Amino acid sequence: MRFMLIPRPSTLEPTHSDAPFDEAVFIAQMKYNEEMHRAGVLVASEGLSPSPGAHVVFKDGKSSVKDGPYAETKELIGGFYVLEVKSKEEAIEWARRYPGGMGNDDVMEVRPLTGAGDIPPELVTLIEKVAPTWSQTFKES
Repeated sequence: MRFMLIPRPSTLEPTHSDAPFDEAVFIAQMKYNEEMHRAGVLVASEGLSPSPGAHVVFKDGKSSVKDGPYAETKELIGGFYVLEVKSKEEAIEWARRYPGGMGNDDVMEVRPLTGAGDIPPELVTLIEKVAPTWSQTFKES
């Protein structure tokens, strides 16, 4: 089973320190990454750049682009982890090991990813028909 772990601060305002960077917490987080990698459960992990991105908004069949992330959300998600584990409980155990505290009381969201076995057979058939190469990688996950 694959799960996405999404760490984020519980508030926009620092709750522990005015210091923007805590080297000890950063080192602990890198050791956490290494521990998951060595255990063989870490499929992917990426940090999100603080550089401005964009929001593509879809309405009435058309898309528009807005600058983003917005000030009120830009600090909420700093990255993600994708884990391959045996159960939701195991994913939660890894989430509980996260060394949060980069100036905030953190929240670790644990979300199951959709696998091929989660999709009704008639939709799998449709996916295979319209996205044959992508469907092969999807079935392997």
